[in-house]
Amino acid sequence: MNSRQLETVGYLIMKRQDIKDLLASKDFDQPVHTKGWIRGERGNAYVRFLGLNDGSSIQNIQVVADAEKFDENLRKRFNVGAAVSITGTLVESKGKGQSVEIVAEKIEILGDADAETYPIQPKAHSMEFLRENAHLRSRTTTFGAIFRLRHALSFAIHNYFNERRFYYWHSPILTASDAEGAGESFRVTNFDIDDFDAIPKIAEGENKGKIDNKEDFFGQTTNLTVSGQLEAELGALGLGRVYTFGPTFRAENSNTARHLAEFWMVEPEMAFHDLKDNMDLVEDFLKYLIKYALDNNREDIEFLDAKFVKENSQKKKTERAEMGLIEKLEFVLANDFKRITYTEAIDVLMSSKHYKKGKFQYDVKWGVDLQSEHERFLVEKHFKTPVILYNYPKDIKAFYMRQNDGEEEGKETVAAMDVLFPGIGEIVGGSQREERLDKLQARTDEMGITEELWWYLDTRKFGTVEHSGFGLGFERLILFITGMGNIRDVIPFPRTPNNLEF
Repeated sequence: MNSRQLETVGYLIMKRQDIKDLLASKDFDQPVHTKGWIRGERGNAYVRFLGLNDGSSIQNIQVVADAEKFDENLRKRFNVGAAVSITGTLVESKGKGQSVEIVAEKIEILGDADAETYPIQPKAHSMEFLRENAHLRSRTTTFGAIFRLRHALSFAIHNYFNERRFYYWHSPILTASDAEGAGESFRVTNFDIDDFDAIPKIAEGENKGKIDNKEDFFGQTTNLTVSGQLEAELGALGLGRVYTFGPTFRAENSNTARHLAEFWMVEPEMAFHDLKDNMDLVEDFLKYLIKYALDNNREDIEFLDAKFVKENSQKKKTERAEMGLIEKLEFVLANDFKRITYTEAIDVLMSSKHYKKGKFQYDVKWGVDLQSEHERFLVEKHFKTPVILYNYPKDIKAFYMRQNDGEEEGKETVAAMDVLFPGIGEIVGGSQREERLDKLQARTDEMGITEELWWYLDTRKFGTVEHSGFGLGFERLILFITGMGNIRDVIPFPRTPNNLEF
C-alpha cells in the first residue's frame, strides 16, 4: 500500500495506536499509525530499522524504513531518543524475536535528539548514572518495567481494599503531631528564614528569645507527616475499615540502599480487629499484590528476573540469593507465613551456629531491636519462608501499641507485628492499637505528648473498641517485586540526604 492509497483510507485522521496493541495484533496488511521514541537504530544505505517504544510495552516494535521513500536529510535525524510519528502497514515479521513490524510509508520527526549529547544511548549504563539522569531514565527498558509495575501495584492496592469495603481515607500531609514519636520530622514554616531577625521571638519567660511558633501560619509548630496512621484510626473508629495511601516524610540522615526521606505508605486501619485478624489480613494482602503483578505484568517481571539472575551470578558465592526473582515471588505465594513471637525468634537466633560463631554484626539478646541481618537469617536460613514476628518488647515500640496483659516484670510486650520477606527483611510493621484510655494516657504522659494528642485520646473516651492496622512501605514492596537492590531505583525522583534534584 503506497502513500496515495494510505491517504485514500484516511490515514491523516487515523487514531494513534499503542505499540503494545500493535505487537499483539494479527491484523496484517492493514494501515497503522503510532508514535514513540526511537530506542534503537541500525541499517545500511538501502534500509533503516528503527526500534520504536511508546512506554506501553517493554518490547519495541520494529519499523522498516526503505531509503528510497525517505530523503537523506530526514534519515540523518533517525537518532536514538528522537520522537517520531509513524504511518505505514503492519506486516508479519520474518525476523527473529519479533512477530510483527511496521513498513513505514510516512515518518515525521516530532522532536530531534542529538546523537552526540543525548545521554541515554543503547548501551549499559550504571544505576548511579541513571539516577543522575532521572529525568530521562523512564525511557530505558529497566525503568520502564519498574514504573509500569509501580503503577500496576498502586492500582492493585486500591482494588484490593475497595473489594473488601475499605474506604480510602485522606490523612493530612501537614500535621502538628509526630506519629512515631521519633523526632525525625521535617519542619514547615511560613517565616522568612533568610531574615532571622524579623522572625517573631518569645518576649519573656523560660523560652525568651526562641522562635514564637504561635505567630507562624498555623499558630503552632508544623511538620510534614511521618505517617497517616493516627488520623486513619479516627476514620476506622467511625467507618469501620479505612486505608491511607500517600507520601510520608522522615528527616532521617540515612544514606543507605533502604532509606528515603520521601516515600509512600499504605496504612489500613480496622475497627473490631485484633492482632490475629491483622496478621491474617496482611498475609492475604501481600499475596494478592504479588499475584496481581505476576498475572498482569509478566513480561516486565521476566525481564527483571533475567537481569536479577545475571547480576546475582556476578556476586560472591556467599552473597548470592538462592532463588531467582520469579521463583522467589512464587515461593511467597505458595507458602503460609510462619508466625512466631519475638521471644521465640531471639531463642532461635541465640541457638544458631551463626550466632555461636560470631557471624552476626549486631548483638542478639532479649530487648534489642532486630537488625536486617537477624530478620533475613530467620527468613532465608532458618524457616525458609516469610515470617511474621509478633509480641515485641514494649520499650522498642511506639506508644500506641496495645500492651499485653500478664507479662513478667522486665519483659513487658506489646501486640506488635513485623512481616519479614526473603532478600529484604522487614516489609510491613503493624500492631493492635491500645484502646484502653488509662494505658494509652500513661504512655503519652511518659512521652510528654498528652496535650497535643487530646483528640487521639478522645477516641478512647467515647465508644472505644479493639482495633488494628499496619503500614507497608510501598517502595519496599516494589524493591521486593522488581528484585532491585537500591530503593532509589523504584521511585521516580528519590529524595535522600543532600539530594533534591529534579
